[in-house]
Amino acid sequence: MCVKSLFSTQLKRRVDTKWREYLSISSEITPAWRCLYKPPIPKRSGDLHIYDLAFRPDGSQLIVAAGNRVLVYDTADGTLIQPLKGHKDTVYCVAYAKDGKRFASGSADKSIIIWTSKLEGILKYTHNDSIQCVAYNPVTHQLASCSSGDFGLWSPEQKSVSKHKVSSKITCCGWTNDGQYLALGMMNGVVSIRNKNGEEKVKIERPGGSSSPIWSIAWNPSKTGLMFFNESRGMCHTGLCVCFRDEHNDILAVADWGQRLSFYQLSGKQMGKDRQLNFDPCCVSFFSKGEYIVMGGSDKQASLYTKDGVRLGTIGEQSSWVWTCRVKPDSNYVVRHLSIVAKLNVIFTYYCIVLRIKCRELVKKIAIYRSRLAIQLPEKILIYELHSDDSSDMHYRVKEKICKRFECNLLVVCSQHIILCQEKRLQCLSFTAVREKEWLMESLIRYIKVIGGPSGREGLLVGLKNGAILKIFVDNPFAITLLKQNTSVRCLDMSTSRSKLAVVDEHNTCLVYDINTKELLFQEPNANSVAWNTQCEDMLCFSGSGYLNIKASNFPVHQQKLQGFVVGYNGSKIFCLHVYSMAAVEVPQSAPMYQYLERRMFQEAYQIACLGVTDNDWKDLATEALEGLDFHTAKKAFIRVRDLRYLELINSIEERKKRGESNNQLFLADVYAYQGKFHEAAKLYRKTENTEKISFYLSKNVFVMKDFLGSADPKDTKLLMKKQADWAKNSKEPRAAADMYLTAGEHMKAIEIIGEHGWMDMLIDLARKLDKAEREPLSRCAVFFKKFNHHGYAAEIYNKMGDLKALVQLHVDARHWDEAFSLVEKHSQFRDDVYVPYAQWLAEHDRFEEAQRAFHKAGRQAEAVRVLEQLTHNAVVESRFNDASYYYWMLSMQCLDIAREKKEEMLKKFHSFQHLAELYHVYHSVHRYMSEPFSSNMPEILFNISRFLFHNLTRDAPMGISKVDTLYALAKQSKLLGAYKVARHAFEKLQGLKIPSRYQDSMELSCLTVRSKPYRDSEDLIPMCYRCSTNNPLLNNQGNSCINCRQPFIYSASSYEVLPLVEFYLEDDISDEEAVSLIDLEVPRVQTNSSWQEMSKSQCLRMDDGTEDPEDDPFTAKLSFEQGGRAFVPVLVNRAVLRSMSRRDVLIKRWPRPLSWQYYRSLLPDVSITMCPSCFQMFHSEDYELLVLQHNCCPYCRRPIDEPS
Repeated sequence: MCVKSLFSTQLKRRVDTKWREYLSISSEITPAWRCLYKPPIPKRSGDLHIYDLAFRPDGSQLIVAAGNRVLVYDTADGTLIQPLKGHKDTVYCVAYAKDGKRFASGSADKSIIIWTSKLEGILKYTHNDSIQCVAYNPVTHQLASCSSGDFGLWSPEQKSVSKHKVSSKITCCGWTNDGQYLALGMMNGVVSIRNKNGEEKVKIERPGGSSSPIWSIAWNPSKTGLMFFNESRGMCHTGLCVCFRDEHNDILAVADWGQRLSFYQLSGKQMGKDRQLNFDPCCVSFFSKGEYIVMGGSDKQASLYTKDGVRLGTIGEQSSWVWTCRVKPDSNYVVRHLSIVAKLNVIFTYYCIVLRIKCRELVKKIAIYRSRLAIQLPEKILIYELHSDDSSDMHYRVKEKICKRFECNLLVVCSQHIILCQEKRLQCLSFTAVREKEWLMESLIRYIKVIGGPSGREGLLVGLKNGAILKIFVDNPFAITLLKQNTSVRCLDMSTSRSKLAVVDEHNTCLVYDINTKELLFQEPNANSVAWNTQCEDMLCFSGSGYLNIKASNFPVHQQKLQGFVVGYNGSKIFCLHVYSMAAVEVPQSAPMYQYLERRMFQEAYQIACLGVTDNDWKDLATEALEGLDFHTAKKAFIRVRDLRYLELINSIEERKKRGESNNQLFLADVYAYQGKFHEAAKLYRKTENTEKISFYLSKNVFVMKDFLGSADPKDTKLLMKKQADWAKNSKEPRAAADMYLTAGEHMKAIEIIGEHGWMDMLIDLARKLDKAEREPLSRCAVFFKKFNHHGYAAEIYNKMGDLKALVQLHVDARHWDEAFSLVEKHSQFRDDVYVPYAQWLAEHDRFEEAQRAFHKAGRQAEAVRVLEQLTHNAVVESRFNDASYYYWMLSMQCLDIAREKKEEMLKKFHSFQHLAELYHVYHSVHRYMSEPFSSNMPEILFNISRFLFHNLTRDAPMGISKVDTLYALAKQSKLLGAYKVARHAFEKLQGLKIPSRYQDSMELSCLTVRSKPYRDSEDLIPMCYRCSTNNPLLNNQGNSCINCRQPFIYSASSYEVLPLVEFYLEDDISDEEAVSLIDLEVPRVQTNSSWQEMSKSQCLRMDDGTEDPEDDPFTAKLSFEQGGRAFVPVLVNRAVLRSMSRRDVLIKRWPRPLSWQYYRSLLPDVSITMCPSCFQMFHSEDYELLVLQHNCCPYCRRPIDEPS
């Protein structure tokens, strides 16, 4: 509840509130204060008060703040999708993010809940007071939440909400369109504009101060600024209005309880004057395009306003205050407080679109006639006239104002009068509001139109509901009946000669009458409006059922799709009104022109063509008229297309006609000859017995020579066909030329013509008919197929020719790699021709790992290694240490593959890269722990990883691996797990390194606190050697080996715990295959004697046949070694020991040559251990299975789980 004092002078003119009823205050008590309140929530179930609404950006859902729940509705049918429970008190506000992925709700329980689009709550945070409003940044996911004493800014990138105190209660908020600034409306009448960090940039102090609290604000979503006009003139002329468009400023609408609506720029400058509202506004909402505003409040209704604050009308009324109303995105739907979703068809027009005349009031009707324009407003009629006689100058000025309210159904304007239609009555008024004439009809007037006439004596065409059609002159009190039909009139129009009348009746039928004879000329169905062409007497158009119909004379109707009503037809332009937009559609008159041409009505076709047709239509008209010997029409048409050749022909024919020639067949033969129709020309010349013309064309045309002379000798047939083909080619008849070349056996010439014109069907037929020995034509066909991307046909030709190299190159050029690989499998000699371009193509498309494998398959080892080295370097530089580990492992395997040729050098690189791969694999977890706020690893795992890495780091750490991060991670986890001795040692090591400033304070504090702890390590963390059972210190000077027996520890590649594995070696005379076969036997252990033997070069523990004392087992016996000083003694086994082993207890790393296999025995068979068959890394089986399920591959070498071993 918010309470504020008001001046007594303001209280006198205000409507008393509902609190008098709620508090049972008598009328004798006058209020000295006023409550700005949200009415109490009714206690009845199902009658919850709605405080806020929000649409999903795509308009598919509506979020409603109702009681202590958030209701989600489907806007398609209004059904409730789901009520959301999460708040403990009344929900005051809701807001949807711009991308539609989440929305937020704020409640009186001081909490904000963020929900996903799947209606799941994902985050909740609180303020110190009840939440008043929330708003999402339209560009990012930053959320502004406002309470009574502060506001908060939160985004997913932040760990906490940044809150900022304010001096007054915040009532509303809103982001600018670019998301850079947030406007806050406050109870003290101040609008504070803040940046994204919460810093105040602009402060707008409204007149009235705390007596006029800001209750609602909204930014105009349109980029276009508002337009303000001079109040005294109400028109848009130079010097009388201010129109601006500022791309860098948004427009803020501010509504306060001083009952005013104002507009401000981002800079805080007010635009125009305050608009008085006469009610307390509670909500302001813009339409999606910013053209209209919806506002509601204490007047208990939702009202529509223009974008500059002019009231247009009421959308809906309520029985209580309207606290919120919202517009559905990109639509005309409006939702208001406590109402069903209702559609608002915005047909309000507050300016007349002729020149865009600003009327600043609701326009009820408009009428236009020649230079006059009449606009009916609620309380007056404005009469405009054109500013000049120039038809291109569309500037209007006010001629007269009739300041009187009129109720009428129809309005038309003439040069000196306006005509008002009310039911059956027509009134003729002068521009000074003097009623001069009145006509009373026998039926309701359905349609009225001005059909022209002298000034002051214009004629009107009137259609009645009873089917009567009348003509009325404004200076004549008597109406003239033109005709009477049985059905009601919907639309009328009269032809330009006043001889034909078109009527659309109530059955949507268009009827055309002869006015003089009253005869029905024709009728057409599916019409809702009709208009005659003002430039062509015999042409009209009508619309209906989503189609535009054009009818010329008595020809069939030509249709095309068009929505709306036809209101005018001038030349080739049809004016169509659809909803509230007027469009001028340019319609080519080709269809009616061809209808006239079919009947050889060339003059009429020419008249239609003059209305607007294409150049090709003009050429067709000219040609048809010329062949029809209408030389006058043909000449005008050829002039249009500027064809000088035919104009010379027509001029020559006209000259011959002047000299007395009159043989039309001879003229037509000349026309055919000009058109290249030599057969027809020759026939006509023969009929006219014009031997001179015949001999001339016979000498020019071999077709005529063959057809008419019949002199082609069989021996000269081929030569004749070549001449015919050459002539056809020169005459631009390529298809005929190609056929003739094929007949003459000139395959190459035919292929060139066919290929140049892209006739692929013809080319493939030819290629299939050619013999495989004709390699040159076939190759040329293949070239054209490649050019036009018909690679299948080209491959067919190369297969026919047996040219495998060309076929491989074709697949490579077309990037058909699968086909190329299948060829390489059958013909390995083309391996380099395929894999090298394939690798280069992969590298160009940033698929470097695949490119590396392709180089490797192609035998280009240097390129393969170079690609991998570059990938590795990039991964380290970009801190992608997991990728770096994988690339180093691939490099090591590449070196091992090459080691068969360069053994010593490559084996050295192999071991180096294997070591680096393991270091980067371990450091990946340390780096993530130090750089990310949360870690998925347990403290014990991080401790083991840090300790392993510390033991392996030499003086020069590999590039990208930080000793500081390693030691600090080790120190933090040691302190956490109770290994205080290790922690103190790590902090001492850190003192000798350069510490980043971000760690300095926390590191010094941790270093001090760890000194207060006992100088010892937790016994639970001490690692034990599984060979000699010696407990090893956490920090070992031997590194990752036992301090007693020097046995190297085998670590799990996931948790880096010591695995119960001991490596053993075979005697020299035992091969790997024999060892595996002996282990697979699983013979019970034979009693053996064990003794020390001195070898020539090293000390070995040899297991011989002798006793069956289990203590002599080299895997279980605890050996008495002194710590330090003594060399490592490997476990060497013979055949008997191998036979005694269980296959389940032995793990074998089967390295490829030249490396030897490695053998490990598990001393704790109950501990399940899994080894990757590709990288040979060891894991606890449970850890390995979990990681494989997460990544679908080995976490170390990325081997897919479905790949065979």
